[in-house]
Amino acid sequence: MRTYFVIAAILIAGTNGQESFKCPDDFGFYPHHISCDKYWKCDNNVAELKTCGNGLAFDASDNKFLTENCDYLHNVDCGERTQLEPPVGTPHCARLYGIFPDEKKCDVFWNCWNGEASRYQCSPGLAYDREARVCMWADQVPECRNEEVAGGFTCPAAGEVSGASGSFSRHAHPEDCRKYYICLEGIAREYGCPIGTVFKIGDADGSGACEDPEDVPGCEDYYGDLDLNQAALKPRPTTVGGPTRPSPIQE
Repeated sequence: MRTYFVIAAILIAGTNGQESFKCPDDFGFYPHHISCDKYWKCDNNVAELKTCGNGLAFDASDNKFLTENCDYLHNVDCGERTQLEPPVGTPHCARLYGIFPDEKKCDVFWNCWNGEASRYQCSPGLAYDREARVCMWADQVPECRNEEVAGGFTCPAAGEVSGASGSFSRHAHPEDCRKYYICLEGIAREYGCPIGTVFKIGDADGSGACEDPEDVPGCEDYYGDLDLNQAALKPRPTTVGGPTRPSPIQE
């Protein structure tokens, strides 16, 4: 845990009860001694108290104190700087900046930037883990019921699937030709076939594989007029990450 006793030692009380700060150098950015979302900007040996956007914290990892960066709270080691500005929220955003889980759907989360919420959804079969802040298998996320993400699909009871290999079986999605479920130890996980293929139920109960749509009755026109070569090359968006824009700072 980092400590800031040197900086705290040169923090003095200003007039009218306001804080003032003696700059250790002519230029630099220094963490506040108790507030994780505040810091001091020194320019020509003049100190100015700055505040990160609500939901962000000052990243004090630069030992040379030359970097001005406010990052998401979960990305910053605040150490003994435990104080924060009171939360300012908007719909889906507990604070103006941050990544927050949806209140009702465990596979949905919101990326909030200045109070504007952008909705993201995990891939089929996954749910948003609030601690790790990544999408994980739904059965590994405590807040999520696997049935919710699996669209209500329930795995057959042990012994009901004659063609299953042990506790492993595959099952077609009831509506989407490309999707299918894998049941493992009674837990359903939703998968999707590669672009250009669909799921074909196997000859044995509980089996199947991804095949050409022309070989799967009822799914021949699944892709319609879609250019499969272009679809396969299209980049997929990143669903979870830190701020990619300049650090918002409140004056």
